[in-house]
Amino acid sequence: MDNPSSPTVNTRAADEAARVKAADRAHVFHSWSAQELIDPLAVAGAEGSYFWDYDGNRYLDFSSALVYTNIGYQHPKVVAAVQEQAGRLCTLAPGFAVDVRSEAARLIAERTPGDLDKVFFTNGGAEAVENAVRMARLHTGRPKVLSAYRSYHGATAAAINLTGDARRFGNDSATAGVVHFWGPFAYRSPFYSATPAEECERALRHLEDTVVFEGPASIAAIVLETVGGAPGVLVHPDGYLAGVRELCDRYGIVFVLDEVMVGFGRTGRWFAAEHWGVTPDLLCFAKGVTSGYVPLGGVAISGAVAGTFARRPYPGGLTYSGHVLACAAAVATIGVMEEEGVVEQAARTGAELLGPGLRALAERHPSVGEVRGLGTFWALELVRDRSTREPLVPYNASGADNAPMAEFAAACRKAGLWPLTAGNRIHIAPPCTIAPQDVAAGLEALDAALAVADAHTSG
Repeated sequence: MDNPSSPTVNTRAADEAARVKAADRAHVFHSWSAQELIDPLAVAGAEGSYFWDYDGNRYLDFSSALVYTNIGYQHPKVVAAVQEQAGRLCTLAPGFAVDVRSEAARLIAERTPGDLDKVFFTNGGAEAVENAVRMARLHTGRPKVLSAYRSYHGATAAAINLTGDARRFGNDSATAGVVHFWGPFAYRSPFYSATPAEECERALRHLEDTVVFEGPASIAAIVLETVGGAPGVLVHPDGYLAGVRELCDRYGIVFVLDEVMVGFGRTGRWFAAEHWGVTPDLLCFAKGVTSGYVPLGGVAISGAVAGTFARRPYPGGLTYSGHVLACAAAVATIGVMEEEGVVEQAARTGAELLGPGLRALAERHPSVGEVRGLGTFWALELVRDRSTREPLVPYNASGADNAPMAEFAAACRKAGLWPLTAGNRIHIAPPCTIAPQDVAAGLEALDAALAVADAHTSG
């Protein structure tokens, strides 16, 4: 048998990496990318909180892939459950009652807040948002939907128009019936607020003004991320979500919470809405429900909205709605989370390790303007100047303008940490199951990489 470190084995690994990379470059069209300007890493395998390339370089994944490997890579119980289901029944049309589909829906409904007891399954988060918007419009008979500027809701037709960040620009049809508003963000307040309480009050007043001037009788839904994900891990101030709930009740508007990124333990609760005791009318989920092992998303539906379609057909559906293998992965994932106390672990990791550790980094590095987050979902806002809060790179920067963030991300990877960067931020979203020693290793790597960002500051 060849020694793993022998030249023969190393040559084979290099050849395999080259083959994988060549096929990717020849045939795979990548999301959000100029195809000739990217150089994807060829990955050979993954387990737990790590993945590795064909050269044996191992990376601690502080991105959870795209914030979805909540129980880490390759959990044996979920892998076994998918394998067992594949041997028994791989797929069946969505119109049938199937044991594992029913069980997945039951387990999800038990964990969602309030009376969100019906589940419509989709293939992912964007489709969940699409269908939530459709349900709200049909339920109310109204055309408009409100969403925040600092938001991301997916890349399908309605979802990308709901999205507030720059990825909307190339897709905006200007005819989707979407009105954007400013949500609260105390660090970069659009309302010139001095305190979180003032930010909450002014943001709610702005939202109500938007509703009034758009015409409440024309508004079907307000769609919000419970914690803003892609825009920067934006944790709403206390009272804001409750205020939106009250506003929706007053004007007969459907309240939709997008928990695609933060559901299933990410913030230290099954759903982030639990932090504020708020129940929406519709709740969108995906990602962590299967830890990304098989694509699955959905909408958890309140009794009132579900009742609209009790005797009136819902005009929507998907070929793979409630796919059997995906539902098996969901059942197993939720089981693992219960058995291993994953939600509680995420809460402890945030409160005892990530939060204190990141705040300590902020004290040492002038490039860190703010630390914010919950559970295993955090962000560092990187700045050139703490006093002015000038971002390390401009909004929607690319090319030379984005060089400081590109250098910082490269320094993370060099230290063995795979980062998730967005704009002038690094988002810290390791698996909810990350071990304390791996948190420490990740913080150490961040400490070294932030020195690169510090070099671009004014002091």
